[in-house]
Amino acid sequence: MTTILTIGLHPSAIDYTEHPGLDEATLTARIERGDAALRAAGFDAVSCLIGTDPDEAEKTIRERLSEGPFGVAMIGGGVRMVPEHTLLFERLINVLVTTTPGIRFCFNTTPETTVDAIRRWI
Repeated sequence: MTTILTIGLHPSAIDYTEHPGLDEATLTARIERGDAALRAAGFDAVSCLIGTDPDEAEKTIRERLSEGPFGVAMIGGGVRMVPEHTLLFERLINVLVTTTPGIRFCFNTTPETTVDAIRRWI
């Protein structure tokens, strides 16, 4: 079975002023439901929640990669879709490609679309 590394911003790392109606507790609950949906769908997934600092995120990713091998990395929309996180996204992609040759990528738009994103590549 392919092991999946799911990467997303830690709920404490988000500026909620940009997201009316969303707060840390709500996002945390949505992420937890998404993780439960992955388990219910039978996926072997390891969650990796990161901050927005590229150096710290790289360190966190490298630590989590020791739990591999991983065949797929799912990178969340909070990392990819916010222009201020472009350097963070680039760093993650380059670390994953360098450390895990052959890894495939998938991308969700919300915690609720994670299972569908993974199914596209498994």
